[in-house]
Amino acid sequence: MNPVSKDNFTVTHALSCKNISRSYGKVKALGNISFDVEPGEIFGVIGPDGAGKSTLFRILTTLLLPDSGSASVEGFDVVSDYKKIRKIVGYMPGRFSLYQDLTVEENLRIFATLFNTTIEENYYLIKDIYSQIEPFKKRMAGALSGGMKQKLALSCALIHKPSILFLDEPTTGIDPVSRKELWEMLRKLKSQGITIIVSTPYMDEASLCDRIALIQNGEFLKIDTPKAIVESFGRRLISVKGDNMGLLLKRLREIPGVISCFAFGDSHHVTTERDGNSADSLTADSLRFALEKQGHTNIEITPVEANIEDCFMELIAR
Repeated sequence: MNPVSKDNFTVTHALSCKNISRSYGKVKALGNISFDVEPGEIFGVIGPDGAGKSTLFRILTTLLLPDSGSASVEGFDVVSDYKKIRKIVGYMPGRFSLYQDLTVEENLRIFATLFNTTIEENYYLIKDIYSQIEPFKKRMAGALSGGMKQKLALSCALIHKPSILFLDEPTTGIDPVSRKELWEMLRKLKSQGITIIVSTPYMDEASLCDRIALIQNGEFLKIDTPKAIVESFGRRLISVKGDNMGLLLKRLREIPGVISCFAFGDSHHVTTERDGNSADSLTADSLRFALEKQGHTNIEITPVEANIEDCFMELIAR
């Protein structure tokens, strides 16, 4: 961790969030969220739509007030120091929000002007990103593809040289190639000392972050490195395939010894106790026998290693 110096005092965290809560009427969007982000790391907030990711990002970028709790960005309070925070952060919302009836170049120049800078002054920051869409700089932003829109939005978020970058679901709705390119860009930005906080519903992107927070229903389920979260998976995990997968899912959940069972791509992931020494423990053979006894055919049972999605589902089941 490298402390950041701000106005003659030392900030040990790039971001600090303590017991942040926010509701919309009777609907709780966030409940007592607390976490810290270290300078220069990529911190991922991973969870499905409606989990509270966008509300959290809007609070941290001073666009929304929390109902309770406190948060600071590089030592500046998100409520009282909002003007200072807006000068040092870059924010890319989940929905494309640039001027669609202006060209690529016009959008970028507007954002540079808002922060009293120019494209030329900070071009080195966006060169790797903007160079890919620069051939289309005279094209209207609304006519760009999904991937090109994201690159333009990222360029606009970076043009004023922010120290912290907030990206709310930057890869949603873009093709796999553009997703890969965007994450490569984020790693390059990290190497330049920019702290990156990114949200995504895609569990496979968790491994690309230094640390992650798994979020569901406005609460963090766990915060750690992706590797540590996977290694903490405390169950035995089995992949099960067979005929009539819908009925198979229902029957698996009824078998004694099955702790949880979820559809996972073209198979079902079943969790059982890791210790197989007890008399009522479930083995692959006993699971196959129970399913065949109920008339299921073409059963395939394979032990598998857990990934972030498995860990997320286990935490929800608890």
